[in-house]
Amino acid sequence: MTDEVVNYAALNRPEVFTQEQLGWVPWLHAPAVEDLSDRQYEGLVDRSRASSDYFRLLARDPDILGARTRTDKDIFYNTKEGLPRAERELAAAATSRENGCVFCASVHARFASHYSGRQDDIQRLLDEGASADLGPRWNAIASAAKALAQTPPQLKAEHIRALKLEGLDALEVSDVIHGAAFFNWANRLMLSLGEPEETNRH
Repeated sequence: MTDEVVNYAALNRPEVFTQEQLGWVPWLHAPAVEDLSDRQYEGLVDRSRASSDYFRLLARDPDILGARTRTDKDIFYNTKEGLPRAERELAAAATSRENGCVFCASVHARFASHYSGRQDDIQRLLDEGASADLGPRWNAIASAAKALAQTPPQLKAEHIRALKLEGLDALEVSDVIHGAAFFNWANRLMLSLGEPEETNRH
């Protein structure tokens, strides 16, 4: 509960990247569910997100949260054209792994495993990073995501050529870039506001 005093020294922080479901503890006070205004619920877009400390914290600025959530949903859920969901999640997981965001990596690794059925490859990505050998197509996606995660970004023409050589068309390449770029921003935001904790050791 966000009204409780959190003993940060006693948190069960994850020691490795994992596909297990993690909790997340904010360093700032998040509004309680019952204190959210109608405008803040509008910012959440999806009311079920009110159960998350992270999204309730972001609901302090509902206009920005609304734009963030609609962008997120369009990138990952609007799959009529472009990349299949599994590879959008792969781009996000590779970016999060490169940025060191254990929580985001766990979420998108689980989604990538679920939609692809390639749990062992996804675990290899978490264990070894975006340079892990995942097969030519996934290597190209992970490599592009890794390049975008650098400061400044290191995405070059050869990354785009590698994606096209694996059969990705312009919309699919765009999905790789959008998925990675969005999570470059999202990782940095989450890393600056709180930290993950293991929930299965309570």
